[in-house]
Amino acid sequence: MHKHELDIEYRIGIVTVSTSRFKEYGELRGVDKIGDFDESGKMVYEEFKGKVVNYILVPDNEEKIRRAVSEVLRDADVCITIGGTGVSPNDVTIEAVKPMFTKELEGFGEIFRMLSYKEIGTSAILTRVAAGLIGSKAVFCLPGSKEAVKLGVEIIKSLIKHLLSHARGLS
Repeated sequence: MHKHELDIEYRIGIVTVSTSRFKEYGELRGVDKIGDFDESGKMVYEEFKGKVVNYILVPDNEEKIRRAVSEVLRDADVCITIGGTGVSPNDVTIEAVKPMFTKELEGFGEIFRMLSYKEIGTSAILTRVAAGLIGSKAVFCLPGSKEAVKLGVEIIKSLIKHLLSHARGLS
């Protein structure tokens, strides 16, 4: 880690994409709304304790996902989306978020799938993740399973200060 990265502060926003949970709980907003119904969202919240400033639950809908990402990035430096990345016709998180990127970080998906392959074998081919910058802010799209979120958080934690230092032009 470079010396200038030690002092980098950042805030996290979480967007959980789940039509079934949306039908049950509605469109939730605010960190205080993360409940036991969203184990993966709670995991991100716990892993980034004190850094999470917003949370939004939305259905699998491209426009609602884009609006939620934009909303959390008003107050956050990093947006982590959870869910909606599978291969079913309803999974549209990647399609919603990728066009928003000013720069895509393809290596995130490559590393994520390589590490997933070690755990789940060739099923890793079905794993869709994405990462990129929207201006100087970072966005990571993760699958909804706890195992995938755990892996994604490990990767994000290992690089976030370095990534943000470059995105902010500090390096």
